[in-house]
Amino acid sequence: MTPNPPRTPRRWLVPTFILAGLALAALVWRAAPELRRGGKRPAAVVAYVPNDLCVGCHEPESRAWANSNHARAMARPSAATVHGDFSGTEFRHEGVSTRFFMRDGHYFVRTDGPDGKQGEFEVAYTFGDEPLQQYLIAMPGGRLQPLQVAWDRARSRWFRLLPGEKMPPGDILHWTGRSQTANTMCLSCHTTGFEKRYAAAADTFASRWAETGVTCQSCHGPGERHVEWARKHAGVAATAGRRASDLGLIADTRDADPRRRVELCAPCHSRRSEITATRVPGEAFLDHHLPSLLESGRYHADGQQLDEVFEDGSYRQSRMYQKGVTCTDCHEPHGGKLRFEGDALCLQCHGPRPNPTFPSAAGAYATPAHHFHSPGSAGAACVSCHMPARDYMVVQSRRDHSIRVPRPDLSLRLGTPNACNGCHTDRSAQWAADRAAQWWGRARREQPHYAEALAAGRAGGAGAAEALAALVSRDTLPGIVRATALDALRGDPATAMDVRVAATRDADAEVRAAATTSLEAAPTDVRLRALSPLLGDPVRAVRIGAARALSALPTTAFEPAARMRLSAALAEYVAAQEASLDMPGARLNLAVLHENQGEPARAEQEYLAALKLDPDFTPARANLSRLYNATSRNADAIRVLEEGLARVPGIGELWYSLGLLLAEEHRLGEAGEALTRAARLMPDRARVSYNLGLVEQQLGRPAAAEAALLAAVRLEPRDTDVLHALAVLYAQNGDRDRARVWVAKLRELQPFDPEWTRLEESLGK
Repeated sequence: MTPNPPRTPRRWLVPTFILAGLALAALVWRAAPELRRGGKRPAAVVAYVPNDLCVGCHEPESRAWANSNHARAMARPSAATVHGDFSGTEFRHEGVSTRFFMRDGHYFVRTDGPDGKQGEFEVAYTFGDEPLQQYLIAMPGGRLQPLQVAWDRARSRWFRLLPGEKMPPGDILHWTGRSQTANTMCLSCHTTGFEKRYAAAADTFASRWAETGVTCQSCHGPGERHVEWARKHAGVAATAGRRASDLGLIADTRDADPRRRVELCAPCHSRRSEITATRVPGEAFLDHHLPSLLESGRYHADGQQLDEVFEDGSYRQSRMYQKGVTCTDCHEPHGGKLRFEGDALCLQCHGPRPNPTFPSAAGAYATPAHHFHSPGSAGAACVSCHMPARDYMVVQSRRDHSIRVPRPDLSLRLGTPNACNGCHTDRSAQWAADRAAQWWGRARREQPHYAEALAAGRAGGAGAAEALAALVSRDTLPGIVRATALDALRGDPATAMDVRVAATRDADAEVRAAATTSLEAAPTDVRLRALSPLLGDPVRAVRIGAARALSALPTTAFEPAARMRLSAALAEYVAAQEASLDMPGARLNLAVLHENQGEPARAEQEYLAALKLDPDFTPARANLSRLYNATSRNADAIRVLEEGLARVPGIGELWYSLGLLLAEEHRLGEAGEALTRAARLMPDRARVSYNLGLVEQQLGRPAAAEAALLAAVRLEPRDTDVLHALAVLYAQNGDRDRARVWVAKLRELQPFDPEWTRLEESLGK
């Protein structure tokens, strides 16, 4: 019996891997003749103007901005902008010395370079201001690389941003590595009018921008037309009551739709990928970016922040966002400071005066009857319970903007954190859950939460798909939650198809975009019917998602009009990847597209290009191996996997793929070793243990086969392949009684399957 591959072949597809910057700024781009919302093309490019023109007319706003972190997001080094100690101080980490000094009025660092040797590097720019400051070094190829040693302003010390890791030269996380390149990862949120200008053939940058730092046009859009308007009219005095477009402005900061106002901040205060080369502030977020969902490793199952996800994804889960509260209701937009200090910020809406949003609770919050802590204590502060903080970049504390009630009962069931134990670290989650039930009532504290379905989806197992589908159907839940549930359903092509199809017509664009991913493996007729209309969706993220999901279908399956829309949307999808060819994820996505369209040679070249950018990029390596296997090049497939494992031997996915290939080549001893390694590295993957059991059986090791198959059935008790394998194993070893036990389980799951009848008859009475 040859080991079976996973039921659904694992083909990796990832968003273009561009993270938000350091959450200090609002994103800016050069306005360009891109296809905009609704497919309209602007008449001409709108230019950015010198920021001094804005300052001259808008003095009060400019004074507030000048003292903000936005204004100081990036600058040329000088005595006024550099905060770190460059007097010859030295910092050591893992045997590497980094010395900071000055020479002839210039700022220098002596540290390990890309070749591992100590070298002198001049500081090109300061990066950030508070609570920490990094320094950018100009490197060959037009790259700006941020040092991993940063300055802690509060403690006046140098510190390591990744203190627990040793990144040798050549590692992508070394300060000279690709994933640290500021042109890719940071500059769009620390400059105004940024253009990356990456040349893929030469692997070089010619980046440029209108201004360093986050200036007025970062949020208000390029100002050329507004300046022209101001010169023709009476200036700011004539702006009252006028629409932004009347004033020559692209971004409308007074938009009647509060969600559009939140989108002005979202590009830099979110974890997201780019889907266009240029973005104009004020245009729809999903026309230019694809935001991260509540993914494992980035968010806890209940949506609390975990990895560095910034604020937007958290805030869009909140009741505040659902009720129309915007960023600038709490944060003064020009100086960036809170509008009120302490609880006064929350009490502007939740205070003693009648409030139409929360009429039944007006005045009930700032009292011990609500918070059960001594007035004035840390525990009595609104943010302590509803916005607990977490440190990122070692010293930067960021509050969770999902603004949720503490749920220690979820901590007990799911292991998620809660604000109570965040302060009372000497107490248990059970203590916190009991206290919460005592204070606010058990029914209220233990009401159902979407965390349970998302946690089940992450773990897999019986009932998870149904629970996720129920979340999708609850249109009162935040869109990001429903979109996350849809995305989690993509591995189960059969469950809740009607729910997924209905989601393609949802009013929330993020839900529609997630529906395209969820339907990628759906039957052809379902994909055609549900996704073809989305090729003309007004939102780019939805259009390109639909195009990607439909790309494997022959063009003859489409009506002529739909075929034209597919061609246009696929062009947008390709352009989205070409905007980020400096990272391997874009190459991976292009490779998958070429595979879908029956172009294996082009797919191979893109996979190889991805691995050239990052030899340790597991998705590209796994996909390339699978492509070689599909084209009868198993020797190449095995070589690619072995090369990857020689570099990073702890990747279970590669060991699994290698084991399956070796078994296919009848190299069973080596296959068993590889699958054993995979099972150790991925103990929660039932299919790995299942295939290991099959190999052990063929090697004549029944005890080892039994152990592996029992491990698989513990993980997937309803998997008929595993149950069947156990029945066959026991039957072949003469243990008919045990074989009958597993046949009976098969009959319970599929009582009318004739195969189980034949197997049962073969065992006799």
